[in-house]
Amino acid sequence: MNAHTSSANSIAWARRLKVRHLEYFLILRNAGTLSEAARALHMTQSAMSHWLNELETLLGVRLVVRGRRIRFTPEGDVLLRLATRLLGDIARTQDELELLAQGAPASLHVGSVTAGLAHLIPNSICTFQMQVPQMAIHMTEGAFSLLLERLEARELDIVVGSIDARAYAAGLTHEVLFEDRIVAIVGLQHAVRQKAKPLWSDLVPYPWIMPEKNTLMRNRLDTVLLENGGAGVRPRLETASIITIETVLRQTDYVAVCSASLGAHLHRLGLVHALPLTAGFGPVGAVYRERDSHPVLGDFLAELRRQADPLRTAESRFNVAL
Repeated sequence: MNAHTSSANSIAWARRLKVRHLEYFLILRNAGTLSEAARALHMTQSAMSHWLNELETLLGVRLVVRGRRIRFTPEGDVLLRLATRLLGDIARTQDELELLAQGAPASLHVGSVTAGLAHLIPNSICTFQMQVPQMAIHMTEGAFSLLLERLEARELDIVVGSIDARAYAAGLTHEVLFEDRIVAIVGLQHAVRQKAKPLWSDLVPYPWIMPEKNTLMRNRLDTVLLENGGAGVRPRLETASIITIETVLRQTDYVAVCSASLGAHLHRLGLVHALPLTAGFGPVGAVYRERDSHPVLGDFLAELRRQADPLRTAESRFNVAL
């Protein structure tokens, strides 16, 4: 038996695997029990159990451990990852086929952190679409971890946000676009604006709008406050919505933080006052899949790099209190 024949035999199961197998398997994962999965699929529990036995026989491995609630084996986890990837690709392909059938252009799916990245992404999109006018952009905002899940599921082509260890997951690659900082922001009528050189400690007595717990920005803010006498400070409001932050600051004496690049942008627009108080935050970059990337992703990445160039200089990034 030659190597080609051996390889073909080793994946014979894949030729017999159907999309329906993968769809049912994901439903089983979401249901948690055979009876709930059977109900969702309008099957009897006996038929559901028979189908699962057939799937395990097809692959030659045990996929779940039966019990009051099923538990997936390591082999089952591998098949779940395959199901998520393939069904994501199929759904994406169907969407693009429908768009093309309607005469719509091809599309690129971009994810960005909820707090936004100032004008980096909007400017990149505008310039990119001048070069590729037939390309539609679908923007999704959310938490970095959720965006990465959608990236791995083939629902997004690229995610732009604060880079941390999660960007090093298998199958993903990333590049740093610039190093960002956090900056303190207040409303235009805030009393602290009267201080020539405000300190972080001057902000401690005021009510705070803070990022959500366990986010990179919240962890950094907690450290800054701890170092400046604010160990007991608790948020009056927790949100990542910059629209909510800007609106609340306009009506109150609350204090908030955001990325320095975004703070500078809002300051120039006259929506908030960015104080000359910054602290190190971390790298902002792009994360995408190592393989199966969108054909024009390289062009969009090149535009992101060009738009990020000014943000790499200290003067344009941190001179926000102008």
